[in-house]
Amino acid sequence: MDFFIRDAHAQGGGGDPTFSFIMLIALFAVFYFVLIRPQSKRQKEHKAMVASLSKGDEVVTNGGLLGKITNVGDSFVTVEIATGMEVKVQRLSVAALMPKGTIKSG
Repeated sequence: MDFFIRDAHAQGGGGDPTFSFIMLIALFAVFYFVLIRPQSKRQKEHKAMVASLSKGDEVVTNGGLLGKITNVGDSFVTVEIATGMEVKVQRLSVAALMPKGTIKSG
């Protein structure tokens, strides 16, 4: 088996292990700042928005429903999507908090 390893080194394999390690760290840093950090920031913002939901807020759900919150529970909120038509959805399914008056202008 030893003769296979010698052939691999003879073909130019190897290189500087410190440079390879530095490149690996740089690649991880790029992934962290481009992918991981922005995603965790969005998750924190969404969690804070969901925690601050209150009666009378106008919201859009993940399913695209626009409505006004009429009741807030621990895990669910009741959203009025039309006059007299209410839907109960999970708090986490609220995608965005809309400015007041969005429903009337839409």
